[in-house]
Amino acid sequence: MPSDPPPASHYFDAAPTTPSEPKWVELALPDLSITLASDRAVFSGDRIDPGTKFLLLEAPEPGPTVATALDLGCGYGPIAVTLAHRAGAAKVWAVDVNERAAALCRANATTAGLEDRIDVTTVTDAAPFGTVPEDVRFDLIWSNPPIRIGKTALHELLGRWLTRLTPDGHAVLVVQKHLGSDSLQRWLTEQGWPTERLASRAGYRLLRSRARA
Repeated sequence: MPSDPPPASHYFDAAPTTPSEPKWVELALPDLSITLASDRAVFSGDRIDPGTKFLLLEAPEPGPTVATALDLGCGYGPIAVTLAHRAGAAKVWAVDVNERAAALCRANATTAGLEDRIDVTTVTDAAPFGTVPEDVRFDLIWSNPPIRIGKTALHELLGRWLTRLTPDGHAVLVVQKHLGSDSLQRWLTEQGWPTERLASRAGYRLLRSRARA
C-alpha cells in the first residue's frame, strides 16, 4: 500500500516537506513594483501579507544614516527587497529558519538587482544568528514577526535580535491586534525597549521599539 503523505509544513519549519509549487507574487508599492518568486510552505506564499503591506506603506523612511539593517523573518523577501531599495547603500541582512524561504529571498534579491546588498542566512538552534558576524549591529530592523511560533519563542527571538540594535537604532514591527500586539508592546517596553504605536489599521498595529538605554 502507498505510504501516507508527509504532513503539511508550516512556514516556520526549517526544511519544508510540502512539495514545491513555484508561483509568483506581485509587490506593488508607490516607489517599487516587482514580481517575486514564491512557493508553498513559506509565509503568505500566495500574496503579500496584509500586515507586511501595511508595514511597507506606513513605516518611516530608513533615512541616509542607516548603514546596516535587518529583515527578521524574511520569508521570500518582500521586506528585505523594499528595505534595500529604500535604504540607499545600506547592507541588509535577511534571516529566516525556513530554508526554502531563504532560497527564494536570495533569488528575489537577484531579480531586484540587489544581491550585492542583501545577505540572506538561515538560523538554527545551533546557529541562532546564522552567518551574521558577532560584531554586526543594526541601525534598523523591519519585521512581520512569526507570532504563531508561540509567545515564549517569540520573546526569545525578539530579545536576541533587538539587543543588536545600535544605540540610536530602532525596530519597526507589524502585529495583528488579536494576536497580541498590545501585550507585546507592553512586554517590549518592560524589557527595556521603549515601544510606541506608530499606526493602526484593519486590526494591525505598527510598533516602533527603540534600543535599550
